[in-house]
Amino acid sequence: MAMKAIRARTRKQRAFDPGAFLAKSGLGREVIELEKRKTIFSQGDTADAVFYIQKGKIKLTVVSKRGKEATIALLGSGDFVGEECIAAIQPQRLTTAAALTQCTILRISRKEMVRVLDEEKSFSELFVAYLLARNVRIQEDLIDQLFNSSEKRLARTLLLLARFGKEGAPELVIPKISQETLAEMIGTTRSRVSFFMNRFRKLGFIEYNGTLSVHSSLLNVILHD
Repeated sequence: MAMKAIRARTRKQRAFDPGAFLAKSGLGREVIELEKRKTIFSQGDTADAVFYIQKGKIKLTVVSKRGKEATIALLGSGDFVGEECIAAIQPQRLTTAAALTQCTILRISRKEMVRVLDEEKSFSELFVAYLLARNVRIQEDLIDQLFNSSEKRLARTLLLLARFGKEGAPELVIPKISQETLAEMIGTTRSRVSFFMNRFRKLGFIEYNGTLSVHSSLLNVILHD
């Protein structure tokens, strides 16, 4: 009985913990500190690792063949970056990822990522859930772009940046982000973004003076027909 109890405890101690795996360096994993504006990878680079954001904000951009640049996503703590490297059919980066703020990220080699996905069910379930949520977000972005006004698209983007609707407390203060970047993300002009930002501020939905604070009352813009 004593030996069975010891073995049971040993198995329990050896149980894989996805949170611990994503929190520290190890075999095939390295924690990296990034300064603001530092590039993680560039469009066209070899896709050989996945990155997990422990702290900070990351901006994803893409450049067309004609040289036009667009911001396609802003990612934060708890998000993965560069997960396309897992697919053997995609050997190169499709986007450029750069730090919007000071960041702490975990670099996971492609080999180690494939191994842990194959061997650890708990991590595989976590990662699949993340990919499904990301896919839903992309669909929502497309619907938003097709059917909503630029004012509603801006309100939704600001709320997403403040992580409203995510687990845990929302981030009322979000990193400084240029109106040009916001305009790229929602498909409008900087002047329109400036107009709506001033309107939101006058209505008390946001505050900005060096930093940007987003209040839950901004939801009224999205919910109002």
